[in-house]
Amino acid sequence: MAETAERAIVRRRNGATVIDMPAHIDISTEATLDTAYSELAPKGALLLNFTATEYINSSGIALIVGMLARARKEGRAVAAYGLSDHYREIFEVTRLADFIGLFPNEQAAVAGH
Repeated sequence: MAETAERAIVRRRNGATVIDMPAHIDISTEATLDTAYSELAPKGALLLNFTATEYINSSGIALIVGMLARARKEGRAVAAYGLSDHYREIFEVTRLADFIGLFPNEQAAVAGH
């Protein structure tokens, strides 16, 4: 897997923390996502940007669920955007969408958090 596929970039936008998710989300990105989560602002919503994400396997879904659980425990709202139709459907079927607001783009996610 290319190094760029494992990167997760953390940035701030209007009081929320955005994590630009890696291209591939699987067990090999666990440390990357843990590091990204540790860089969150002390307060505020967590926005997960899946625009560059091409692949998520069951281990990747488990990592996302883990991030969601940590965020909920801290009282953070969680939203996601940029999911392909395929992964949006998976989030809906697995009921992740019941706990993570799904938005079409960053502007809508920032406004909706």
